[in-house]
Amino acid sequence: MTYRLVAPAVPTSARLAREFVSAALVAADRLPLIENARVCVSDAVTNVVRHARVPVLAVEVTVGAEHVVVAVRDDDLRRLPWPRRPRADEEGGRGLMLVRRLSHASGVTWVWDGLDLVGKQVWFELREGVALSA
Repeated sequence: MTYRLVAPAVPTSARLAREFVSAALVAADRLPLIENARVCVSDAVTNVVRHARVPVLAVEVTVGAEHVVVAVRDDDLRRLPWPRRPRADEEGGRGLMLVRRLSHASGVTWVWDGLDLVGKQVWFELREGVALSA
């Protein structure tokens, strides 16, 4: 089953994405994954809002038999996400590191429409048993 949300790329969309992912996981009876999913999707959406130059973003939740994959898409091809190594006194810059720590797998992929490159997405896979750790 796949659930999809399209939202404006504005700061309040992080909260909307958290609620959307939570609702999808409740519907799929994947309650143990909700906390990690909310943290990860919030960070991915916040990165789009802060760094991509797009009016909208999309969040997709795909529920499989053994795992859940959440992807946050934007269509800004000029700005690619990359993990940083922030200094200890920096407040930001830890988002992708956190997503990697909380998920079973994660990455960035290109989005194609036929032969045309149209966007990119940050995705993460969650499985039960990968616990929240800071």
